[in-house]
Amino acid sequence: MEQGSKKALALLKEDELVERAKNKDHAAFEELVKRNQAKIYNLGLKLLGNKEDAADLLQETFINAYYALPRFEGKSAFSTWLYRIATNNAFMKMRKKKIPLVRFETQRSDFGEQFSPGIADWSNNLGAHLRNEELKMLIEKSVDSLPGKYKTIFVLHDIEGFSTEEISKMLDLSVPAVKSRIHRSRLFLRDRLSQYFQPDVKQGVG
Repeated sequence: MEQGSKKALALLKEDELVERAKNKDHAAFEELVKRNQAKIYNLGLKLLGNKEDAADLLQETFINAYYALPRFEGKSAFSTWLYRIATNNAFMKMRKKKIPLVRFETQRSDFGEQFSPGIADWSNNLGAHLRNEELKMLIEKSVDSLPGKYKTIFVLHDIEGFSTEEISKMLDLSVPAVKSRIHRSRLFLRDRLSQYFQPDVKQGVG
């Protein structure tokens, strides 16, 4: 009977599970955890850089979500709300470990002029580059060097695939602010990776 109940829960939509969980249906909340735990863990791994902190972040996120669930109004997807809790918790961990949360806004608005116009805009096709193991390691190292808030936005947008509107809701930022930080994080990374992405002038274009 219990097995049948779990199968029935697996067929429910996310918003239906949320409503049941709000009414103290622990099995419904467990199903929400099951559906989202891998995404939250992987986000933690990308932001914090090690399995132990990612596992702690996963646990803290779902504990926080459980107690905050009565206040969840459903204005965004439950998974988006979870990401917001997770990123806030990640920021706290970064501060405790003194991972820099430096702001880029003080830099010149024409920051991008130092980049060669011949460098490919690799960030628009990041998935293809990640299939190259050598480059994958280089990109991961460069992403890790981003200041915390920019790293989070870059991971959410360019790796996790969230829209600027979704990220603005998660982080309580305006859409223009999100777009600005995405742009600045890409410029920062292109600077770090510029030698790798220099075009091969000997290679013809057909």
